[in-house]
Amino acid sequence: MISTVKSNKSIMLDKSKRFRKTLGGYNKCRKVKYSFPEATPEYLLEIKNKLKKENQMIWLKTTVTFIIILSGLLLYLLTQ
Repeated sequence: MISTVKSNKSIMLDKSKRFRKTLGGYNKCRKVKYSFPEATPEYLLEIKNKLKKENQMIWLKTTVTFIIILSGLLLYLLTQ
């Protein structure tokens, strides 16, 4: 029984050593450097318009899908 307790204790203490030399992790000294392109007002306006169109299309698709499902459900309930 005592040997089991000692064995379990050594296993529990060993976990910290396993993860010391793993790849990645958090390092305070390193900062990630990003290279973004320069944002001109025209480019930002283009992105804004593109996002508006995408959101309109998503809204339209969800509305049409909802109407189709709702009308199908109503037709099913009225025919019973």
